[in-house]
Amino acid sequence: MDHQKITATLTAANNIILGKEQQLKLSLTCLIANGHLLIEDVPGVGKTTLTHLLAKLTGLDYQRIQFTSDMLPSDITGVSIYERQSEKFTFHKGPIFSQLILADEINRATAKAQSALLEAMEERQVTAEGNQYDMPVPFFVIATQNPSSQVGTFELPESQLDRFLMKINMGYPDQQSERKMLVGVDPRETLKTLQATITTAELLEAQQAALKVHVSDALLDYLQALIKYSRSSPEFDIGLSPRAGLAILKAAKAWAFLAQRKHVLPEDLQAIIPATTNHRLQTQSGEKASTILLQAVAV
Repeated sequence: MDHQKITATLTAANNIILGKEQQLKLSLTCLIANGHLLIEDVPGVGKTTLTHLLAKLTGLDYQRIQFTSDMLPSDITGVSIYERQSEKFTFHKGPIFSQLILADEINRATAKAQSALLEAMEERQVTAEGNQYDMPVPFFVIATQNPSSQVGTFELPESQLDRFLMKINMGYPDQQSERKMLVGVDPRETLKTLQATITTAELLEAQQAALKVHVSDALLDYLQALIKYSRSSPEFDIGLSPRAGLAILKAAKAWAFLAQRKHVLPEDLQAIIPATTNHRLQTQSGEKASTILLQAVAV
């Protein structure tokens, strides 16, 4: 895999969304790890722009689904329509059948509509009227949600949150980056002429290469110690599941791959722990789960 293409992708992304190097690197890590990404923050801080940016840079087939309180599952997965000429029902695929999906403001829809994403995200297929339809490859869901304190939101259940490999927050830009935004060109205008920096074939190659990154027994011991502590500590209501452990490992491999290393370091694991655990673990004290884990378990 040509790492220059990955570097070019990150460089181009940082030139569009200013001052968000960590968030952009985590987003690309999530894509290379073949996971799904949840972005939570207030409106207007670049959640949708980030999704458009990744679609442009990767050249993936892209669809945006605006979630609302009156949305039905069939609005996402598709619906069968009676064809008069053939005298039978034909399934018409919904917007979920795209390579990159923006599930915008996902927590403004009810649990019934949210659940339409579960099978597609986990099994990479949709079952409709007894038939199974495979999702395209690659398949990457980026969901945005507003803070639960805002009016008209429905919290995502734990089973839905666990389908997201990572959850990140955009945050407000620093003063210097915001000044550049104010005097520069609107990023949305720049996106219109942006060219892809990596092909679909190269992205799939990167995903396969990341899976082959070496993980030592010592690193696995460290990861298992973190998982064990989450399950035994009274600080957490529910510990990390086996699926969560696999997700953390995949993310650490992808992070190391982006750093052009063939093995995972403890620092790689520590770098992705906040994005992979904070949405999966609820703490009694209100402190972030990743902070408690990393402080309690030494390398």
